Amino acid sequence: MTRVAQYPVEPQFLSRWSPRAMSGEPVAEESLLRLFEAAHWAPSGGNSQGWRFVYGIAGQPEFAPLFDLLADGNKIWCQRAGALIVVLSQTVLDGGRPNPTHAFDAGAATMSLALQGNAMGLYVHTMGGFDADRARTSLAVPDNFAVNVMIAVGHPGRVEDLPERLREREIQSARRPVAELIFKGKFAR
Repeated sequence: MTRVAQYPVEPQFLSRWSPRAMSGEPVAEESLLRLFEAAHWAPSGGNSQGWRFVYGIAGQPEFAPLFDLLADGNKIWCQRAGALIVVLSQTVLDGGRPNPTHAFDAGAATMSLALQGNAMGLYVHTMGGFDADRARTSLAVPDNFAVNVMIAVGHPGRVEDLPERLREREIQSARRPVAELIFKGKFAR
């Protein structure tokens, strides 16, 4: 499928998607640092930069505990991820002030990370299918942080290595028309 925008946008937005067919080759620490560098430039409410990332690289000791947090359906294909990342967001800032934009801010940082990964030829797949409660405990996440999502990062692999039920889903998805997502002046159904 070739994605086509209704209005002119930069090509990076059309080429970014969330593939699962990864090679299993570990992602180099230097490559991950480039992803985190891109994420740290994302906008945030009050410039709080309240996102945090916990990561593990395939083949290194930190990977297995993150992999263990995944839902069984994600373990099937994430076994070939080159790195796993848990995204956290600071709900209460240092000093005790609530951070009402924490999830939005972490989402912006995650998108920056995904776009950088796409530009580097890496696959970046964000997912909610993991045990966030166990992540909080096993990763020693402080109470003033939310556990948001996990991200699998990897080098492109072969679609044929995916289970059959996932092969047919390994395509760039279409999007709703922009007109269904915007409302001028007031929300309408």
